[in-house]
Amino acid sequence: MKNRKGISLISVVSAVMLLLSLLSGCSARNTAREDADTITVYLWSTALYNDYAPYIQEQLPDVNIQFVVGNNDLDFYKFMNENGALPDIITCRRFSLHDAAELKDSLLDLSTTEAAGSVYYSYLENFTNTDGTVNWLPMCGDLDGFVANRGLFEQYNIPLPTDYDSFVYACREFEKAGIRGFVADFSYDYTCMEILQGLSIPEIVSLEGSMWRSGYEDPDDMSILGLDDTIWPEAFERMEQFIKDTRLTADDAELDYTPVINMFSEGKAAIIRSGGWNTIEFQNNGVDAVFLPYFGQNGEQWLLTYPQFQVALNGELAKDKTRQEKAMQVLNVMLSEKAQNFLSNGGNVIAYSQNIDLQLSPYLDNIKPLIDQNHLYIRIASNDFFSVSKNVVTKMLSGEYDSKQAYEAFDSQLRDTDNTPDETVLSLEKGYSNIFHRKGGNASYSAMANSLRGHYGTDVLIAPANSFTGSVFKVDYTEKAVGNMIMPNPLEAWHREMTGAELKETVKAYVEGIEGGFNPINRGSLPTVSGISIDVQEKDGAYVLKRVLRDGKEIKDGDTFTVTCLNTAANMASLLQDESRVFENSEVRVKDEWTAYIKDGGTVTEPEDYITLK
Repeated sequence: MKNRKGISLISVVSAVMLLLSLLSGCSARNTAREDADTITVYLWSTALYNDYAPYIQEQLPDVNIQFVVGNNDLDFYKFMNENGALPDIITCRRFSLHDAAELKDSLLDLSTTEAAGSVYYSYLENFTNTDGTVNWLPMCGDLDGFVANRGLFEQYNIPLPTDYDSFVYACREFEKAGIRGFVADFSYDYTCMEILQGLSIPEIVSLEGSMWRSGYEDPDDMSILGLDDTIWPEAFERMEQFIKDTRLTADDAELDYTPVINMFSEGKAAIIRSGGWNTIEFQNNGVDAVFLPYFGQNGEQWLLTYPQFQVALNGELAKDKTRQEKAMQVLNVMLSEKAQNFLSNGGNVIAYSQNIDLQLSPYLDNIKPLIDQNHLYIRIASNDFFSVSKNVVTKMLSGEYDSKQAYEAFDSQLRDTDNTPDETVLSLEKGYSNIFHRKGGNASYSAMANSLRGHYGTDVLIAPANSFTGSVFKVDYTEKAVGNMIMPNPLEAWHREMTGAELKETVKAYVEGIEGGFNPINRGSLPTVSGISIDVQEKDGAYVLKRVLRDGKEIKDGDTFTVTCLNTAANMASLLQDESRVFENSEVRVKDEWTAYIKDGGTVTEPEDYITLK
């Protein structure tokens, strides 16, 4: 009898173990299937979540697209590539072939696709490798130049500039009237870079300039790292003369966007460096603004342009035709006319593709002849050009560098190939995927949310899916890599004590969406929660919050919790309108909080299953 009972007990245990094994295997298969069905698209900015990403998902309801806000920096994608986690589709605004060289062999060649074939050759050549392959395609292009307050010109009877000499004349005349002729937000690297290049576009696009740029951008030959000695010394001479002609000083190096816009709007400055979109915005706000090109010393007029972003596909897609076909479907929708119109900023963009009709705003009619003449220049935008331009141009503003010293410093800094590795501030023994699963959620995001909840010391943390940028890797992280784990836009933390009823309403706003706030567009964009778990029902593309649980039990309306909500100020505005629910703002960006927390010895905690989606 004893023996039979023993055998019976063993049989029961074996049956249970077999059942658990089968369930585990089933769960693993479901997870693998979800991973295979998901196409990851990394967006360079959270602003693309508003209209652009929802439109793409709407056109492809049978494709599970997971939109992630990555960082607008190719170094971010190099880091992901080194760790075997390059997204299926990458978008990046700050781009150059020079910086993309290390990614070339990991990306799909798009040269024979219809998408590449539709791009005007004069633009496509800027994205073509020397072996004829094309990894990156440009979206529609933003316009950069000068914006003049036409009303102010008419008030003081000063002619609008048509060339460089009349530009300088206008600045001098406004100076006599006590008005700044020209001012710009030189505290930003892109302003320093674009003015430096914009003043010398005819020379940069000349035969000598094109030969130098071709060598600098060549991903197969990184021997040309610095400037040439033909066009660039003259470019710095022009920059030096421009600083003198416009009476710029060291104080201008500290100016950022807001004071410059205010000076212009209030009639205290006549001309600023800005984009076509700002011209439209000024006009809509009652300021009679007009967009002006860059004026070359040879009398030519040029528009500086840059793509809203560049897009590339992971080369690993070629190993799975089904996934490659899905990714190409997504790419084709991204490049479509309707999708690109969502990027138009009210009519500020130009098309780089032949089959795209993007309507230019009537406020920009005056520059149509330059577009028709193809007097369009795509900026050199390597990471080095951004950072070195700011370093050198601000020293020119302060008088520390003359044109010769500026040229030599710029050239030297471009050639600086110091590859000393940055200090490690975080070492992780475990890594977690950021693919969303119906049972459990997003492991990487959960680990991040749990870590931040511990840092803030609250019972609950709620975060939109776009708060975090990707997988957590089992690697060493530098300070920059740690910061890049948080979305690049100004994510903030908001804290308050809530009742259970208030908490459920807050979670509902994150799950189901709220007018003026963040609205989930698919399962991958559902929020991440920590300290609680949620049951969500999916129906006809919409999401309904069913239950909020803590420790496996539904929370009660009368319970109290300390809660941290992550969000941008714009998306948090709707929740802040109720004056009876006062939130405390940390006043420090989450990216900076997170970086400081890790540098002080913090780490990434274990993820938890936080959602069940049915």
